[in-house]
Amino acid sequence: MKRLNPDTPHRILIRAVNWIGDAVMTTPAIGVIRQFFPQAEIILLANPPVSQVFYHHPWVDRVITFDRHGMHKGIVGRLRLARELRKHSFDAAIILPNSFDSALVPFLAGIPVSVGKSSDGRAFTLTNRYHPAKHGAVCHEVEQYLKLIRHFGISGSITEPYLCLSTEEEERASMLLAEQGIQQDDFVIGINPGATYGSAKRWYPERFAEVADRLASLWSAKVVILGGSGEMEITSDIEKRMEVTVLNLSGKTTVRELMALIKRFNFFVTNDSGPMHIAAAFGVPLAAIFGSTDHATTSPYTDRAVIVRKETDCAPCKLRECPTDHRCMTAVSATDVVEAASNLMERIAV
Repeated sequence: MKRLNPDTPHRILIRAVNWIGDAVMTTPAIGVIRQFFPQAEIILLANPPVSQVFYHHPWVDRVITFDRHGMHKGIVGRLRLARELRKHSFDAAIILPNSFDSALVPFLAGIPVSVGKSSDGRAFTLTNRYHPAKHGAVCHEVEQYLKLIRHFGISGSITEPYLCLSTEEEERASMLLAEQGIQQDDFVIGINPGATYGSAKRWYPERFAEVADRLASLWSAKVVILGGSGEMEITSDIEKRMEVTVLNLSGKTTVRELMALIKRFNFFVTNDSGPMHIAAAFGVPLAAIFGSTDHATTSPYTDRAVIVRKETDCAPCKLRECPTDHRCMTAVSATDVVEAASNLMERIAV
C-alpha cells in the first residue's frame, strides 16, 4: 500500500458521491482531508447538482463538473473525462462512492495513488483498498465516510457536516421572500414533500398540507414549499389543499438558491432527502418523516431534528417503490408530525 504523507500530494482529486444528501454527509470526511493535507490543492470531481453544493466551500479549491448524460456519457465520454483529468497531473485520488465507474475514470487518468473501498469488482483500479467488515456495527453514513479515509491514515478533528453560502446568495434569498411578502422577522416554515430516489420515501400531500396549516397557525408562520421540477404536481396539490397562503417555489430554484432558502427557514418539514441534509447542516430545526429508508444510517446529522416514523415489519426496505401497501408511511399521521415538531421547538427554546 502506498502511503499518503501530509506533505507529499500536491494535487488531490476527490471523486464526489452522486446524490446531494450523500454529498452533505461526506463533508466531514472532506474537511478531514483538508486538515490532513493543508498545502495540497484539493479538486472535487462531481456531477452538476453536487458541484453546486460545493461552490464557495472552503475545504475545496476547485470543482470539476462531469456530465454523464452529455459529453461524458458512455465509454467514449468516460475516456474523454479521463483525458481531461490527466492534464491536471493529480498526485492522488480519493474515491468516496462505491461504484465501479467512480474508480475507473481516475484509473484511466493514470493517477498514481488511488484509494477507496474495495467493492463492485474495482479492486484492480485502486492502489490502496478499504475492506470494511461485512457484519460490523451499523453506523451513520457520516461516520462511514470518516472510517473510510481514516483507514488510509488521513486524520483530523472535523466530525460535523458543513455547508456555506456567500453573503450575496443569502441576500438574494431574503429579497426573493420579501418580494412575496415574507419579511426578515417572519417565522418561516419550509415544506419539502419530494424525494428524488423514489415514491416509497414520500409522505402524502394531504398530510403535508394539514401539518403546514396547523404549524402555521400554532407559530403564526409563513409557509414556503420547495421541490424539484419533477415534483411540481405534488407541491401544487399541497398548495391547493392548504387554508393559509403559501409560497410555492417548486421547480423555480437552483441548488444554491434552494440552500439559501433552507438556511433562512425557522423550521423544516421534510421526507428523507437531500434538502433534509442541507437543513441539518445549516442547523435548521426540522421534522423528518422516515419510512422505507434506514434512519440509523441516513438520519439528519444534528441534535436539532426529530425523526417521525412507525415500526413496521417491512421497514426499512430501501426500495424505490413500495410493492405492498406503503404501511410505513400510512402509519404516520399529521398529528404525529405536529406534536413532534412542537416538542422539538419547546426543547430547543429551553
